[in-house]
Amino acid sequence: MPVAEGFSEPLKGGLPRVADFVHGSDGLGITFPPDPKIKTVSKCAAEFLVDKIKEFPHEVTILALGPLTNIAGAIQKDPSFAKNVKKIFVLGGSFFASGNVNPAAEANIYGDPDAADIVFTSGADIVVIGINLTTQLKLTESDLLEIRDSKGAFGKYIYNMCVFYRNWHIESDGLNGIFLHDPGCLAALLDPSLFTYRKGALRVETQRICTGHTLLDLGLKEWNGVNPWSDQPLVSVGWTVNAQGVVNLVEDSLMRP
Repeated sequence: MPVAEGFSEPLKGGLPRVADFVHGSDGLGITFPPDPKIKTVSKCAAEFLVDKIKEFPHEVTILALGPLTNIAGAIQKDPSFAKNVKKIFVLGGSFFASGNVNPAAEANIYGDPDAADIVFTSGADIVVIGINLTTQLKLTESDLLEIRDSKGAFGKYIYNMCVFYRNWHIESDGLNGIFLHDPGCLAALLDPSLFTYRKGALRVETQRICTGHTLLDLGLKEWNGVNPWSDQPLVSVGWTVNAQGVVNLVEDSLMRP
């Protein structure tokens, strides 16, 4: 599988936000696996995305599990990108609930709010799964132990990787387990029936105290005059989730021999 290296900083520059206190200094729970044998491809991630969408128009679905810098870069490089990508699933935002960086913002959107606003207003077919839903998806310590002791090929490694993450959850959230943020977004791609959605225009605050805040126009009112949500394309935002169904999907996948 080719790997293309992405931007090293947000779209408008500045230091990237590195959550080593959540995921460990290696990003994998301080397990320090061996360096990969493969090398990155010569193209940057944005160029790689543009080329693949041109090669396979209306066929490629993107699963975006971090800040949206690379996808925004692709949109800026190629005006046809948004209409030619099949669908983009985004893990990000916190809709009418508290964020996890601060009360206003979720980490992925906070990591590059300008990029997120470009993506959400691009006109691409976008599904957004926020942490208002993924914080309902939990693996307890007993669940993690079951995965470790299963016949799953990576059960022991996944458990070891999650120890650091679980310890952070104990300290931060009082949860003796982990939230399934990224797997929850993947579950929306694999089984859409586990979620319900609301459609509306979605904008991101890009400055000051609420930087990274995602606000969805629910379409409940006919606005008098023009505002930043007016005439913007609609995106699908996850509204409810079958939490046990997602947990079952994740556990079954991880414990499969």
